[in-house]
Amino acid sequence: MTDSRPRPRSHAHPASDTPLPPDDLARRLTEVFDLVGPLYRRVQRKVEQAAPIEGLSVGVRAVLVMLLEHGPMTVPQMGRAQALSRQFVQRMVNDAAARHLVETIPNPAHQRSSLIRLTEDGRAAITAATAREHALLRQVGGELTDADLTACVRVLTEMLELFDHVEVS
Repeated sequence: MTDSRPRPRSHAHPASDTPLPPDDLARRLTEVFDLVGPLYRRVQRKVEQAAPIEGLSVGVRAVLVMLLEHGPMTVPQMGRAQALSRQFVQRMVNDAAARHLVETIPNPAHQRSSLIRLTEDGRAAITAATAREHALLRQVGGELTDADLTACVRVLTEMLELFDHVEVS
């Protein structure tokens, strides 16, 4: 059986600290997109396969992670932070609330937009999910360095900033 995973084409290019000309940069960033798409879909499927363990869909997981990292937030704040529609985030919040993973609390800054916060069940569910994911990700090979990951995060951050203006439906 052959391995159908996409592989970067960049191994033929020697690494350089010199900024790339725009055309070369565009070609190399396309390589990143070619890897990020399949990676995202596979990770999403893996999270969904594990859903029976914690009862979390990818969307509910994203809501719980945001609340764990940032504390109580409104649905519009979560939508903007994740570049998702308010309606989608509201559905995910409703799913999480139905499972008693989140609850609404009054928002002192805005009476019409309640804050959503984690419950103890929600905190336990997302802690268990991220611990399982951490154990899985420990298996990544390739002798990656902190510099490798710093560069990867920098590239993805720059790409994300390029598309900050794109409207979320």
